[in-house]
Amino acid sequence: MDSHLAAVEQALIAMRRSQSRRALAELAVPAFDVLDVVETAERTGTQATVSSVASALHVDQPRASKLVTSAVDSGLVSRVADKADGRRVLLVRTPRGRATSAELHRARQAACASAMDGWTDEERVAFAELLTRFVSVFGAR
Repeated sequence: MDSHLAAVEQALIAMRRSQSRRALAELAVPAFDVLDVVETAERTGTQATVSSVASALHVDQPRASKLVTSAVDSGLVSRVADKADGRRVLLVRTPRGRATSAELHRARQAACASAMDGWTDEERVAFAELLTRFVSVFGAR
């Protein structure tokens, strides 16, 4: 096995474990996952639904429905009727959801900045480019 692949695998494992224990743990609320999916849909001009949440989070429809209900109950997301198809329900961020998204971005970026403290600008640029490239391929599988 390629030692670089093993190193990447171990880094992913370590990152997941550290997120569940420390810096980003308080940001790992299931309703926030839904909020991220809805924000991405809004940013890309697509429509967020319970089905799109299920697909994005790799969960089944009943689990996605529970997650969406949690986000709605938290006041982060609201359900609205699709004007083109009244049987379909779309998800949109509420004003509180937009404010929470902004705060999540600030907190996540602060955690990343702390982790990259002491890195050169060139290292940050290279890491951002390579990680983005890796995730775009890795996440598509």
